[in-house]
Amino acid sequence: MTDTRPTARLRHGRASLAVSFFVQGAVFALLVTRIPALQDRYGVSDALLPAFLAAVPVLAGVGSVGTEQLVKRVRPGLVLRWIQPVVSVALLAAGSGTALWQLALALAVFGLSVGALDASMNMLGVTLQHAYGRSIMLGFHAAYSLGGIAGASLAWAGAHWDVPLHVLYAPLVATLVPVALFASRWYADQGTENNGGEGEREGRGGPAAGAASSAAVGMKLLLPLCLVMSFAYIGDSTVSNWSAKYLEDVLHSSEQLATVPYNVYMVTALVGRTFGDFGVRRYGAVAVVRAGTLLAACGFAVVAAAPGAWAGMLGFTLVGLGLCVLVPQTFAAAGRLFPGASDAAVARLNIFNYVGFLVGSPLVGALGGAWNYRGAMLVPMALVLATLWYARSFAPASARYGDGHERPRTVDVG
Repeated sequence: MTDTRPTARLRHGRASLAVSFFVQGAVFALLVTRIPALQDRYGVSDALLPAFLAAVPVLAGVGSVGTEQLVKRVRPGLVLRWIQPVVSVALLAAGSGTALWQLALALAVFGLSVGALDASMNMLGVTLQHAYGRSIMLGFHAAYSLGGIAGASLAWAGAHWDVPLHVLYAPLVATLVPVALFASRWYADQGTENNGGEGEREGRGGPAAGAASSAAVGMKLLLPLCLVMSFAYIGDSTVSNWSAKYLEDVLHSSEQLATVPYNVYMVTALVGRTFGDFGVRRYGAVAVVRAGTLLAACGFAVVAAAPGAWAGMLGFTLVGLGLCVLVPQTFAAAGRLFPGASDAAVARLNIFNYVGFLVGSPLVGALGGAWNYRGAMLVPMALVLATLWYARSFAPASARYGDGHERPRTVDVG
């Protein structure tokens, strides 16, 4: 009888990658939650700030494209190991400078390196899920959400006690960088064992790897997943950028209460991702994606129709529970769709993370200003609902195609 339990190497690789997701969630939250402090430190005008903020996801997309080429020569684990400290140091640099050019340089480095980091982390996650033979991607993104909550909490404490940015960032970076480097010793991305005992992971490290990894990633097949990724991040950026303003200006909540929805959104995302893998194993990815889509759309509808602040918070809570499953499952689906070229597929798909982030906030803001914010909330609702049209793209290949060709299978190891 074949032993289908994950090996120690796989378990260590899974834990070490979760550490990296956690660290990145904390670092990113420490940046985005202190944007007003950065603006004050460098004297960035309100007119110039959007250009600075838009440059980060644009450069992140460039970093993701570059990573697709880099991992043809260097293992994703090595890329992640050495790029994660760069992201953390760029955060410290952003909080330590005094001149505007220093902020621009720090954010440019942050953007380029975070694109490489996001791509390589998810490449490793897809590799490990393939080796495990069951859904584990949501767990990695749960670690990211937990890191985001920790980072946002530390940022709140720094703002509450008026701690200078460099004083807040320096000890955290000094702690997080060694932790991430230490954990990176156990990344499992080369010669990763297949739990079925069939040798190395298809597409990397085996005798057939050269032919498999050279398989083209057809954008026509990948496009549905790219659109879902964009829709999910349009919804995410709507909550992160507009939930506080919506509660305060439209639903007439207090300033203190207006800060609650995003925190609740992050917590519910953590809960949904923590238990989401169990749902995928039991009901399948398609059912989980459809349920998440309907829940998120229902949440936006509740927000748009909310008579008061508490109903609005309920809506944002539903959005968090629904959206949290879409992004991890989209990466996982890309890995299944292109099993011989999953790294390239993940790198290209990752670009649409930043496309959604760039489009979402300005789109809702423009519609809110020209029309009204209640109506604007219906736009991310409609876009998220469009995911239902593409839900079949999340099915295992054997369930999608009836052409008689052999397709990759996964084995539930329990």
